[in-house]
Amino acid sequence: MEPADVLAGLDPEQREVAEAVRGPVCVLAGAGTGKTRAITHRIAYAVHSGVVDARGVLAVTFTTRAAGELRQRLRALGAPGVQARTFHAAALRQLTYFWPRVIGGEPPAVIESKVPLLRTVCRSVGREAAQAEPRDLASEIEWAKAGQIYPEEYAETVKKTGRTPPIPAEEMARVYDAYEALRRERHVVDFETILELTAALMAEHGEVAAEIRGQYRYFVVDEYQDVNPLQKLLLDAWLGERDDVCVVGDPNQTIYSFTGATSRYLTGFPVEHPGATVIRLVRDYRSTPQVVSLANRVLEVARAPHRLSLVAQRPDGPEPAFTEYADEPAEAAGIARAVRALAETGVPLRETAVLFRINAQSQVYEQALAEAGIPYLVRGADRFFERPEVRKAVVLLRGAARSAGAGDDLAPAVHHILSGVGLTPEPPAGGRAREEWESLKALAELAEDLAAQGADLPGFVAELERRAAEQHAPEVEGVTLASLHSAKGLEWDAVFLAGLTDGTLPIVHARTPEQVEEERRLFYVGITRARVHLGLSWALARSPGARSRRPSRFLDGLTGRAPAAQRSRTAGTAGASPRQRTVAAPVSCRVCGKTLTAAAEQKLGRCAACPVDYDTGLLESLRAWRTAAAKEAKVPPYVVFTDVTLQAIAERTPLSEQDLLAITGIGRVKLERYGEAVLALCRAAAQKTEDA
Repeated sequence: MEPADVLAGLDPEQREVAEAVRGPVCVLAGAGTGKTRAITHRIAYAVHSGVVDARGVLAVTFTTRAAGELRQRLRALGAPGVQARTFHAAALRQLTYFWPRVIGGEPPAVIESKVPLLRTVCRSVGREAAQAEPRDLASEIEWAKAGQIYPEEYAETVKKTGRTPPIPAEEMARVYDAYEALRRERHVVDFETILELTAALMAEHGEVAAEIRGQYRYFVVDEYQDVNPLQKLLLDAWLGERDDVCVVGDPNQTIYSFTGATSRYLTGFPVEHPGATVIRLVRDYRSTPQVVSLANRVLEVARAPHRLSLVAQRPDGPEPAFTEYADEPAEAAGIARAVRALAETGVPLRETAVLFRINAQSQVYEQALAEAGIPYLVRGADRFFERPEVRKAVVLLRGAARSAGAGDDLAPAVHHILSGVGLTPEPPAGGRAREEWESLKALAELAEDLAAQGADLPGFVAELERRAAEQHAPEVEGVTLASLHSAKGLEWDAVFLAGLTDGTLPIVHARTPEQVEEERRLFYVGITRARVHLGLSWALARSPGARSRRPSRFLDGLTGRAPAAQRSRTAGTAGASPRQRTVAAPVSCRVCGKTLTAAAEQKLGRCAACPVDYDTGLLESLRAWRTAAAKEAKVPPYVVFTDVTLQAIAERTPLSEQDLLAITGIGRVKLERYGEAVLALCRAAAQKTEDA
């Protein structure tokens, strides 16, 4: 491949990056602007023009997937000899190679998780660790090590920075110190220690530094906004006195400060390297002008001196849809309907994602998609019923159900059991403990909902097992469910940003202005995952009748309405434009015309106290059929249809599938399972009335 061939097809800014083959280079690359294309073409152009030998290039990124993509593209550009690795993979390779020669003996083994060691440490210091606590302790140690904060400095540093540790700072410092001692005793290293020891080998052994620097002379660092002080220490060791380094990143996508990452190395690069070439990539090839415009507006109010204003390159698409729901189940069901509507227009399920702030939110969307018969995949987290805390809770609930009395009250019984595994009246501040609490809280609220429908503890457990069985179906191509953090670096044709309420986004423990701004950037990352269709939604309550919540403050000024007016209920799908979206009229009683607010009344279409004529014989037939269907399926009767749904069927006497689907609570899955039998009963009742 000729050098000129490498430059073909690049836009002016990407070409400028590719041709900047010497000295320090800083590329500020917005979402969807082709940064990977720019840096791989830069490397290939430098190789083919003779500036550097391919074997002397080290391209560093943060994930194995990203490193693999770099290698694949470089091979296609005729530069297969370039090393593209994560920080940890590159450092481990060097550490393993030099350890026997410089230190002697076998290099230390690498541990994948700190948790087993921390359980031992907790016992040694006399601390009874809760199930989630070792994970939170591990995260805190990772933060400290990434920031080069040693155990003896930890308590004072936490005090100065205002950070809230998972346990008291002095105790955390003792655990941290004991962990490091146990790690050294067992001759093992964690991921942070790999970087630390590699940098130390180079600092203390000149021959090691000389050999590594002789091998790698040309550096490219992707996602530079995510670099932490420890990674920067190693990068500086690799560079030595040289300045052939190109860094690429987007300060607007800095969302990992809780791990020690900081964008100051990216934004401060021109100060650290006077005379550096700085290039901005702002042409967005990923998203439609409508999505790009919304993303830009999100950052207009942000305190971001290095904000990149994107310029869309794609044709027009639909406007983003903003939808308010009464409660979370309604929100999940609405999104499921919108997903199906898009699929019917040709948007593949694999090109659709539902994104949320915390992993525990996935359960309601897993349930809604399963009930709608829509396959899905959960990314970056265990499925709800596979999470350790949920599995443990279900085991305890199953045991309690075997000995439950007939008159036991479901909701208090479940709360009592869940309190023994971590459900407290108030949620933890954050971390893994908060995620586990949210999972247990979801179980408790499901119990409350089913208790209102007359379920007992055995029935509740049967319902949990039914849901778990449905959601453990073989993995198939389907809708992606993911947290906003795990979605970074990915993109889909259609994206639904769900659960946009204050306390969730921004998360409740984001208290400082800096923390809130990071939550805003997380919102921005979510928006820029969408290519064409974008839906944004929120629910005014967690469950019917629960305490009201307000939409996320990040939505203020985006929906075209004043913040106070955002509480009006709207309808639509991610594929709908403002002209197509209509404001849903309140549900009114078909008898007296009064606006209905209770979920049961909305399902019936009338006030509970309003008289209505219906076929009592049909209702009895429906109840008898439900009993037989539930017995055959080995589930409680309300799992087939609730009493309210049967009442609604008897009152409306649906005669077609469309009529049946119009009744709240009946979706495609229920239609496929029970529609034929129910319609047969209704048609028979209608014929009997006509004959009479």
